[in-house]
Formats: sequence, C-alpha cells, structure tokens
Amino acid sequence: MKRKLYTSIKILALPLLMTLHGCQKTSDFLEVVDHDGVDGRIWDGEGSVQYFLNETYQVIMPEFPFQNTANNIGITYASDENAYGSTQELTQKLFNAKGTLIADNFKYIGTKYQGTNIGDNRYFDISKCNMALDNLPNSKGLSQEKIKEFMGQFYALRAMVYLNLTKYYGGVPLITKTVNPQSVELVRRSKARDMFKQIIADLDAAASNLEGVTYKEPVGRINKEAVAALKSRALLLWASPQFNPINDGKHTYEPARWQEANEAARKAYEICKAGNYDLMSNYATVFQTEGVANREALIVRSYGTAINKKGNNVEARSRPASEGGSVEDCYKPSVRMVNAYTMKDGVPITAASSAYKYDETHFWINRDPRFNVTIGFNGCNWALSAKSTRRQWTYTGGGDDKSAMYVKRFTSPNLAVADVKYNDVGGSGMDWIELRFAEVVLNYAETANETGDLGTAKAMVRLIRKRAGIEQGNYDYGLALANDKDQMRDLILNERMVEFAFEGKRNDDLRRTRRMHLLTGALYYFKEGPKLATGKIWVGPAVKDSATVKDFLVKAMASDPTRANRDTIDINNPATVDRFFLPYEGTNLPSGVGGMSMPEYYYFFGFNNVFLQSSSLLEQTIGWEGGTFDPLD
Repeated sequence: MKRKLYTSIKILALPLLMTLHGCQKTSDFLEVVDHDGVDGRIWDGEGSVQYFLNETYQVIMPEFPFQNTANNIGITYASDENAYGSTQELTQKLFNAKGTLIADNFKYIGTKYQGTNIGDNRYFDISKCNMALDNLPNSKGLSQEKIKEFMGQFYALRAMVYLNLTKYYGGVPLITKTVNPQSVELVRRSKARDMFKQIIADLDAAASNLEGVTYKEPVGRINKEAVAALKSRALLLWASPQFNPINDGKHTYEPARWQEANEAARKAYEICKAGNYDLMSNYATVFQTEGVANREALIVRSYGTAINKKGNNVEARSRPASEGGSVEDCYKPSVRMVNAYTMKDGVPITAASSAYKYDETHFWINRDPRFNVTIGFNGCNWALSAKSTRRQWTYTGGGDDKSAMYVKRFTSPNLAVADVKYNDVGGSGMDWIELRFAEVVLNYAETANETGDLGTAKAMVRLIRKRAGIEQGNYDYGLALANDKDQMRDLILNERMVEFAFEGKRNDDLRRTRRMHLLTGALYYFKEGPKLATGKIWVGPAVKDSATVKDFLVKAMASDPTRANRDTIDINNPATVDRFFLPYEGTNLPSGVGGMSMPEYYYFFGFNNVFLQSSSLLEQTIGWEGGTFDPLD
C-alpha cells in the first residue's frame, strides 16, 4: 500500500517573514510539480523556509483541548473534571466499545491521505520535520545562525509529535529521515524506550541549536526555555507508572528514571527563571494576557481576530446563552471537580482542621480563590461583554441561564456578544497556552517528591498556592497535612487538577499515574440551579413583613426587566442566600449515562486495522485482539 509522506513543491516566490497566526499556506505560493521529490531551492530562501515552518507549526501545535475538532476532543474529554466525561459519544466508544476506533477517528496514524485538519495524519507532520532537518544543513542561501534557529524548532516539533504518539500508543514506527512513501511498509514498531531516547535526543538537539536565539516575533515560537520544559514533561511521563509501573509482575521498576526526571525538572525550572519566565501574579489573567506580557506562557498557539479574523469557538462553547454562547457538556463541571478545590487555607473540604468550615449547601463560600476564577454558579461575579459588575444568575424559574454550573476561565471579559459566534472567521482570539511555567513548577514538585525531597516538593506547591491567593493559615497553605511521599503525591495530583482545570491535562495525569481505570461509575453533576424561596416568610430590619419579602422577590427575580435588585444579594452570606434561594437540589446523572469502566490495557491504544495492514511487520498492542506488542519492553 503506497502512502504519500510529503508533497513536493516548486518555488514561485519568496515572501517576507510572517508569524504563525498571520501565515498563508505553502500552497498559496508553491506549485505542486513533482510527487516524488522536493525542489531543493526551497531551503535556500529564508522566506520560503519560514512559510514551511509556519505550516508545520500549524499542523503540530495543539489547540484548545475542547476546540471542536475530532482529533483531540475524544481523548481529553475522558476525565473526571466534567460531568459528561464518561458519557459523551466518543469517550463511550473509547472506554466501552472497540478501542481501535481511537486510531481511526483521530487519525494519528493509519490514514490514506494527508488531511487539512490538525492531527489528520501525524506521519505527514513528522515528514515535514524530517525534510527540513535533512535539507537545511545543505542550504546555500541561509547563514549558519539562521539554519540553527530553524533546525532547533523542527527538532522540537518532531519531539512533540512523537511524544504524543508514544503517550497513547507506546511504541510506533520511528522514522527520522526523509523516506520514500513505499518504505513505510517495511518498518516495525519501536519500543517505548527507543521512542523516549529519540524524543530526548531531539530535544537536546533543539536546545543546542536554539542556544542564544532571540526571535523578532517571539510569540508562538519554541525557544530553549520551552524545550527545557518539554524535556521535563517527557521524562516525567517516562518515569511515571504508565511506563514505569511498580510491582506489576512483568516489568522491572526503574527508580533511576525519577532521578533523571527530577534533574530535568530542576534544570527546566532554573532555565525558565533565568529566561525571565515566572508565574503570573494573578491566576485569573493567565489566559487573558497575551504576547510577551505573559511571562508564564512557554508554548503557545496564537489566535487573532483583529489580524486575520481567525479565532476559536471556545468562548461560544463556554459562555452562557444570555451572553451569546451555548454551553457545551465539556464545560459543565462534575461534582468531583467542584469538590477538588480546598478551603481558603489549603485544607481539603473533607478535613476538619480548616479554619473555615465547609458548608455543603453554600459550597462556594471560603474556597480556594481559583474556584471563583474557574466555576460559574448562581449569583457569582462573571464579567462579560464589558460589564465588569455582571452577576451570573442560574436559578430555576427566572434566572438568565439554565445550566447550573459553567467554566469561566477561557472567556474574555470585554468580548462583545456580537463577536462571540464562531464560523471559522470570528470567535474568540484568545491564545491557547499548551505549556506554561506552572507545569514546570509542578513537574519539579512531583519529581522531587518521588525522589524523597519532600521539602522541595512543598516549596514548589507553595509557590502555586500563594499565587492562587490561598492563605497560609495554621497548616502552611495546607501543605502541613502531607507528611510522607504518598500523601504528598495525592496532594500534588489534586493540585494539578485544580491548577490546570479544563486545560486538557487531567486525562494525561490520570493516564500516566494509572488512576484512570480506578474511576468507576458515573460522574455526577449539579442537576439545576437553586429554586426561589418564594414560599418562605422572613422578617428583618430591612424587610418588615412577608408581603414586603414577596414584593422584593417579584421585582428582583421575575418581573423587573432590569432585575437590578437581585444584584444586591450577598451571595457569600448564607443567611442572606437562604432568604431568597432554596439549596441546590443535589446531583444527578447525565442523560444516557454509561459510567466509567476502563480496562487497564487501554493505557495504550491499539492500531486500527488499516494501519496494521500497511505492513506485515507491524504488531498489535497486547490486550487488543491478536496483540503481541508490549509497549513497556
């Protein structure tokens, strides 16, 4: 079976350097003339190489995890942070049906063509990197400095692709040179060890080539700090239970991997700090701050509506209907997600030691400040459409919106309602941050803990919690409650769930720690917003009799077109809340719930039949029908 791995091109023009978010496709100025080779002149011009690099970024750089594209939503959707993580169609198939569908739907490998969407065929993406890395050293028109700058980025991009493939499949065919499409039929799957060896080699080469490189337009370009962070991410995965299980009866646990991961995490932390990267001072503005002003963003996919009218639909999918959106299931928090947030002093809601008593009825009061940044609930402040004092009302029988809970993190406070709709030429221009400095900090914390350095682990988490606005309290931001490696491991995993809420990282964390298969049953969610307490009689200093209460409720909650009065309700005062609202009625199952039930062998997916049939040398993954390939050997 022949399979094109690249398209050949002929120079027609050499346009000026353009940034990723404003680039054109190569096909706009390069003419297809030969399907068996590449016109070597492309590598002699900075403009043509830049266009080629732009297009490579375009297909490799991850998007918002819940951007509506089939190649990634099904995987990242499957977690316990949203109520529908076990019931949405793709994840039901992923967990409960024929698992090889994942390779077919997501087209990482095994498709017959190079599509136009991100992730259509990862080997076409790898081919772009291979062509550049093979040809750039022989360029006749570029300086050695420019060649190194380009090669550093191509090495890093290839490492990103192979890291994602390895994460899901274990070993895959490892191709690092430009090859004839027919030769793909002769390759075998490489073992995971060889995959990580190549990934780390690519990242080391990227770091070497990018040393001292500064970009004219840095946003969206991988630099040496980003490479160090990627290496930390890769070695953390290699050391983690997904690839390094303890006492599974089949493989030898290698504690040295954690030492290597810890060293990479330490270096990444130091390199990033030296490069002026740090945590943003305000967690709420991490995704709302773009460009060089965002010191936390290391790897970014840049969007823009003002420049080229190319945005994303995340705002439309998370905003309430009253502000031009239509909330999707992926942005409806599960009860498990709501409960993950600690109290204001960092103590879990299940612990009695907090200075703040957890109130199950008024669950939003005195929580980790990131709760109010992330979760939208009845009566909360949620600035939208340039209305800075706007309140979100979701009560039953008169609220503006029907959903009981929302996710506020990826909405733009000043985006007008008319600009929310996404139709490929509009929507939000908010950039997607694939890797930020907070991940570097928590990678350092996790690897330090696993190597016995509890003090450093706590120091790193303390940075995250202090930035979040958690109070020191009597328990050192809640860290004093973790007295050993196991307790600290659980604390760090929960911290990642909260810090990276709805950033698509939870699925990765559950997979690499081998905790995904432990999520059994359904993920409950809040059924609806609270009902009005119109039947209550309350007499107080401001309201003298029940008739006055009723009159206030009518004006505040239903009849008054401006509904201005309801915005005076103190949502953080339980007594005041209870005057007007009954408690949330509790939780419910999403319709069509099937429950989470993931077999352990799903930690590594199987190849689809189309790809398997492309080579007699390819083996199926153990656990899948006819599987003989052990990704951990």
